Amino acid sequence: MTRILLAEDDESMRVYLARSLERSGYHVTAVDRGTAALPLIEAEHFDLLLTDIVMPEMDGIELAQKAAGIAPGMRVMFITGFAAVALKAGRDAPSAKVLSKPFHLRELVLEVDRIFQSEDQHGRL
Repeated sequence: MTRILLAEDDESMRVYLARSLERSGYHVTAVDRGTAALPLIEAEHFDLLLTDIVMPEMDGIELAQKAAGIAPGMRVMFITGFAAVALKAGRDAPSAKVLSKPFHLRELVLEVDRIFQSEDQHGRL
């Protein structure tokens, strides 16, 4: 089963996204901040890091950068309402899909499905 680590500081959004992805057949572990995600990435295997960009303590870009050093094969997808502001010039963000809020849950699930369909067609990296 595909494992997703969801880092989202907004509780209602976190619960909503986790439930939707689980209904679509994914195993989801959800945390409320980037600093809570890092120990999980070190201890467990996840296929996808789905992270909000704007979060307290550690933003999603910094989380993705640190995660890439720990688990280089893990895919990354950003979700945010502030993509233009958060993706500042000169800041190295890992190659990732950015899904801007508001989005329909169907759109999120389709994007996650696409990530893994592409991987299935081309083999694991």
